[in-house]
Amino acid sequence: MTTTMSRRHRVVVIGSGFGGLFAAKRLRRANVDVTLISRTTHHLFQPLLYQVATGILSEGEIAPSTREILKRQENVQTLLGDVSAIDVNARTVTSEAGGVRTVTAYDSLIVAAGATTSYFGNDDFATYAPGLKSIDDALELRGRILSAFEFAELEQDERIRDEWQTFVVVGAGATGVEMAGQISELSHRTLRNDFRAIDPRRSRIVLVDALDDVLGSFGSKLSNSAAHQLEKLGVDVWLSEKVVEVDERGITVEDKSGLRTRIQSRTVVWAAGVKGSDLANSLAAQTGAELDRGNRIKVQGDCTLPGHPEVYVIGDMMSLKGYPGVAQVAMQQGKYAADQIKRHIGGKARAEDFHYFDKGSMATISRFKAVASIGDRLRFGGVIAWFLWLVIHVLYLVGFKNRVTTVLHWAVSFLGRGRSQRTTTNQQLVGRNAVRAAQLPDNADPALAERDERTERDQAADRPQPAAKG
Repeated sequence: MTTTMSRRHRVVVIGSGFGGLFAAKRLRRANVDVTLISRTTHHLFQPLLYQVATGILSEGEIAPSTREILKRQENVQTLLGDVSAIDVNARTVTSEAGGVRTVTAYDSLIVAAGATTSYFGNDDFATYAPGLKSIDDALELRGRILSAFEFAELEQDERIRDEWQTFVVVGAGATGVEMAGQISELSHRTLRNDFRAIDPRRSRIVLVDALDDVLGSFGSKLSNSAAHQLEKLGVDVWLSEKVVEVDERGITVEDKSGLRTRIQSRTVVWAAGVKGSDLANSLAAQTGAELDRGNRIKVQGDCTLPGHPEVYVIGDMMSLKGYPGVAQVAMQQGKYAADQIKRHIGGKARAEDFHYFDKGSMATISRFKAVASIGDRLRFGGVIAWFLWLVIHVLYLVGFKNRVTTVLHWAVSFLGRGRSQRTTTNQQLVGRNAVRAAQLPDNADPALAERDERTERDQAADRPQPAAKG
């Protein structure tokens, strides 16, 4: 066990997503020592994960190294670790990586651990319907989507071939719409001439949602427009249909009348919901804070927890005033929490409660098609919204090199038909199920697993052996 120590005001940031990274960077010139603990070594630009999953971008372009981003910020130490415990009374954070357990003390804590995919109580769905919240998820989905066409090319049975060429996306929010649109583009443009036994353009893409609209948060006008554009792309939109069963051969949905329908498909993408990090449960138990239905912890107006003004919870794992779980909220809260800490160490009074400034929402549907909602009145779609979406996302990408290569890959994909990231591996396809078969968590530490296995072997060797008969 190692223990990190510091003499200056110690700030621990959990998570390297938008909230955690923006908080750490905001403290650049503050008289503090920052320790950023993350279970991954990268900062993930999550809004573009679907483009990794569909072969447009590489994972490195949307997930630069956290150490590289912060290497010039001398008051930050970055630690790899999966946080296993937070003790708000002792003011310590315990994390584990590579078989090493690290306890980090803090004076101020910013918890930005994010969210995971929610299957609404049906966690067994995850085996056959991966979510899209991590690089692992995106690479697995890329493998599943592209391999589906390969297996269809091999299949002689027309019925099974149709199953391989049917793609189901569950969830008609921004991620689901973007995934459905890009699978359609992949089928109709990129792969159209690449196969001999099958016609990728005959692929069926089905977008399913339990609610009665597409992109519901964008308003009825843009919702109807998005649904119409999806249908023009050949996407079947099934609304007011709740998923009640998922297996290796497809899904079963149920409408409001109770009528059930089966959709045969070998590739299902789950983009229907999120839930707050499990750390929310521990923090709620220790502080008396409440949890909402999405396992997000209800914070006070200044993003802190009851009785603990030194603990800030921001981003996707907090609940405040109905703010959406989007990148802009996390960014603004990260800056706000950092500013509050600077005011505290400077002897100044706390600032007013956090207020989210909504800069608008955008979603792409396909090449040259997008929708944008800015403020209460400005809502539009089409080519202008699509170009605006491109510009904004390039600006928010971290690193000049990533911006340049992203633009080049967009030019190849959107102006032409190619996609430069079509490489898949067998591990991408079987990794999740192999981990589950071994009864390990998805984020299992290989070093810990190896250590436990070695310990078990050693203990077995030390046990008295039964005497031989005879």
